[in-house]
Amino acid sequence: MNAVAKFWQITVTIEGRQQMVSVQSALLILVPEAESLVKAFREKYDPSAAAGMPAHITVLYPFKPPSEINKIVLDGPNQCLRRFPSFPFSLTVTRRFGDQTLYLAPEPHEPFRRLTLAIWGCHPETPPYGGRYREVVPHLSVADRCSGGRRLDSIASNFAQASQGVLPICAIAKKVTLMDTRSGRWEIRDNLRLGANLD
Repeated sequence: MNAVAKFWQITVTIEGRQQMVSVQSALLILVPEAESLVKAFREKYDPSAAAGMPAHITVLYPFKPPSEINKIVLDGPNQCLRRFPSFPFSLTVTRRFGDQTLYLAPEPHEPFRRLTLAIWGCHPETPPYGGRYREVVPHLSVADRCSGGRRLDSIASNFAQASQGVLPICAIAKKVTLMDTRSGRWEIRDNLRLGANLD
């Protein structure tokens, strides 16, 4: 069992049958401005999209077991985020993680890294991605877990055509959204505001 799934599982009834499902939570910056470009690709090539996850840049995943998240637990991240102003960013170029993932890279990327490291500092028991990666690389996944360089080449080519004249996508990070899968799909549970918001 991997570091992400080991935390929590629950039994749910789906179509009359009991099944064990993994229950997760994540802190994210949602990017609705990117949906019109990435939605068709994510629905086809990113399993999290099929489970209800919108276009986003991850701040911290996995976070705490949803059953443990309450106002007291969220007080740490809330206090932490008040120190960070809202910030503009743009999605300008596509990059890859090996032959598995195609993503849009945000610029600047450092504010996202600082948010991740700060919230992780509040909750050291929740390292980014379960501690699987040495470096935090902010990204918005377009296609994930594709398994195969040639397949990802084809997806990247199609995405390059679709994104002509659309990039850069400009947005402002104003809040960090808490989502979890208690219902069996990703759903928004709370929003944590950054300290000084840009209008």
